[in-house]
Amino acid sequence: MPKLAGLIGVAVAMFASPAIADTTDTHAPACGATQCTYRVTAEQLLTEADRLVSLHLFADAAPLLKALEATPKFAMERRFLQGYSAIEQGQLDEAIGLFRAVLVDHPEQTRVRLELARALQMKGKYGSADHHFRLAQEDKNLPDEVLRSIRTTRGLLRDRRSFDLTVDVGLAPDSNINNGTNAESVDVNFGGFMIPLTLNTTARQRSGIGQSMVVSSSYRTRLSANTKLLIETDGQAMNYEGKAADDFALQFAAGPEIQLSENNRVTVQALGLQRWYGGKSASTGGGARLGFQHDFTSGHRLGLNIDARYAKSGFASAYTGWSLSAQAAYERVIASSMIGYVAVFGRRELLNSKSYSGHEIGSNLGIIGELPMGISVGLSGGMSRAVYDAPLPLFSADPRKDWRFNARAQVGLRSLRLWGFSPSVTYDFNRTDSSLTLYKSDRHRVRFGFVRYF
Repeated sequence: MPKLAGLIGVAVAMFASPAIADTTDTHAPACGATQCTYRVTAEQLLTEADRLVSLHLFADAAPLLKALEATPKFAMERRFLQGYSAIEQGQLDEAIGLFRAVLVDHPEQTRVRLELARALQMKGKYGSADHHFRLAQEDKNLPDEVLRSIRTTRGLLRDRRSFDLTVDVGLAPDSNINNGTNAESVDVNFGGFMIPLTLNTTARQRSGIGQSMVVSSSYRTRLSANTKLLIETDGQAMNYEGKAADDFALQFAAGPEIQLSENNRVTVQALGLQRWYGGKSASTGGGARLGFQHDFTSGHRLGLNIDARYAKSGFASAYTGWSLSAQAAYERVIASSMIGYVAVFGRRELLNSKSYSGHEIGSNLGIIGELPMGISVGLSGGMSRAVYDAPLPLFSADPRKDWRFNARAQVGLRSLRLWGFSPSVTYDFNRTDSSLTLYKSDRHRVRFGFVRYF
């Protein structure tokens, strides 16, 4: 019987071409004067590589796995064994890349997702690790002891998670950069008579191409056994030719995050905000936010948020005042690699002018997740009803009432990375059906972006 090293050497040469690799016949050894040559099938080679990896004989398994690169039908198994070998030897970046490559075509593979989550955890990417553990947790075939281990690990990840950063840059062709009406004229009240008034180009819908950037970050640091300080910052920028429709916003939130129990936590944060529109300060203010989150043992999640903020307008005192809002959202994992959600919300505006004060009630639902071929998708839609407290006498004797609709479709290619950024295409649609012609609008925007999660 020849030594294993000799068998490996012959196997590497034998599987150099796919035609030989896919052979299904097992042959007896062909012996010459000084040595014997063995032929094995791809299935036998995979079985031996699996055995060697399970024994942690990674150096011996490596050439067998290299030979299997010529057998496309075993690509998933080969990459998994190579990834497992890499993670066990501390080669985390290589392991993460291999596991992600498997999930590109097989997002339903729970074992691979668990190993990816473990590699991300060891790399210190606790947010990403928790995401993949959450998806894997939904597999109904997992043994109870594995589920308990996942829940314990997710608790540890939430405890260790300290910093997250997301950067998203792109170009956005937009059919309505100023969110204006497409009507050429509106009726105005003049001495008790409604007469048409022609709108100039600045008040009507205008199209353009903008450069966009979204940056979000969060930082957690421990204050006590069950309390952390949570600091969040969000910035958005839309830049168009000229300044008239430029839109920039910053928001800062800070406060304690309290772990009430293993599955329940509360956040209380102070808010600061600033927005610039058209090159001018549009609003400056602050407030407070209260949040509650419950994580079900099944991986589902329920979140509640209450928000109160006061903002001073830079355009007119009529827009200055309080904004109060509340939202409830429910998420659940669907088909191992997708997350579906539904949210209901209510908002109350208490501004200096009753004509601009009012309430809005609505809902949104959507689904996000991973598909084969490295494609990530997101679909969402929503509608709301807004009613204002008092009429705008110039346009109507009745208060303004709106129906508002929104929809989004997003496709990303997570398998393609350039300096850590992955490409995506997003289509957004917004429509306002208002009782006042001036506020009726349609908006279509396509955004070509690159996003990276740090």
